[in-house]
Amino acid sequence: MKFFTFEYEGLEEIGILTKDGKKIIPIDEVELSQEFFDMNDFIETHEKSDIEKLDKLWKGEKKADVYYDFDKVLVLAPIPLPLHDIICVGLNYKAHILETVAELNMKNEIPVSPVIFSKRARHAGGSEAVIPLHDDITKKLDYEVELGVVMGKETSKTAKSEVKDSIFGYTIMNDISARDLMVKHQQWTIGKGLDGAVVMGPCIVHKDYIDYPVKLNIAAKVSGELRQNSNTENFIFDIDRLVSDISKGMTLEAGDIISTGTPAGVGMSFDPPKYLKDGDVIECEIEGIGVLKNIVKG
Repeated sequence: MKFFTFEYEGLEEIGILTKDGKKIIPIDEVELSQEFFDMNDFIETHEKSDIEKLDKLWKGEKKADVYYDFDKVLVLAPIPLPLHDIICVGLNYKAHILETVAELNMKNEIPVSPVIFSKRARHAGGSEAVIPLHDDITKKLDYEVELGVVMGKETSKTAKSEVKDSIFGYTIMNDISARDLMVKHQQWTIGKGLDGAVVMGPCIVHKDYIDYPVKLNIAAKVSGELRQNSNTENFIFDIDRLVSDISKGMTLEAGDIISTGTPAGVGMSFDPPKYLKDGDVIECEIEGIGVLKNIVKG
C-alpha cells in the first residue's frame, strides 16, 4: 500500500494509491479514527484499525466515497517538511567503498560500525522536482540512489529484534552530493546539504507490504544511462543494525527518515567522472516502491 502526499485543485492532501495504480483515495475523505493534518501527523497518530480499513479500500474490498484520477494530481514528496534533518548512512555497500576512497581521500576499509551523518532538510522535493545545479559553487554535483526508512514511532535503545515494529515504511531517496565541497570543507554537511539536495518519493510503502528483511533491487539512470544497479541485500549493515545503533544514544521520532547508503556507480566513480550537468534527468528506482524522477537545472 503506497501513501502519497499530493496537490489537487490547489490543496495539499495525503492519500493511498489504488492497487491498479489509476486512482488515489484522499485520506481525509475516509472515516478513520481521527482527522490527519499531514503525512507526519498520520505516521505518528494513526491506529492499527486505520491501516486495516485503508487496506480494504486498497484491495477494492470496499469502495471509497471519493477517488481522484492519479494522472490529475501533482505528486509531492511524501514528507515535504521533514521533522528533522535526514539521518544518512555512508559506505554501506562494499563496491561503493572502492569508488569513494580515491576521490574523497578516505581509507579503503570496510567500516566496523555504521558511518552516520546528517543531511540538512529544510524542505524535500518530490518526483519531478527540479534539482539546482549550483554551478556557481560546485563543479562536481553527484547523485546517490538510496532506500529511505521512515520511522513509525518514538524509538530509543531499540534491540535489533524490535526494529521492524518501529518502522512505518520505505521510500526512495536521492542523496545529491557536491563532491568538491565535501573535500574542501573536510566534512559532508555543506556538500550534502545544498538547497534542493533532498529529494524523496514518489511515495512511502507501508512496511507490511514489503518482505522483511528488505531485499529490493535498487538502480539509478542518468539521462537514460544505467549507472547504479544493485540490491539492498548487499548492505554491509542491515536495517536492524542501523536503527539499533542509531537509537542507542539518539531518540528517533515518528516520521524521522534514515537514508541507508548508496551502491556503486555514482558519477565520481567513472573515468572520466560523470557529474551531473544542466538538463540531466535522474531516475532512481527501487523494486516495489517506484521511480523518483528529477531534472537538473542550472
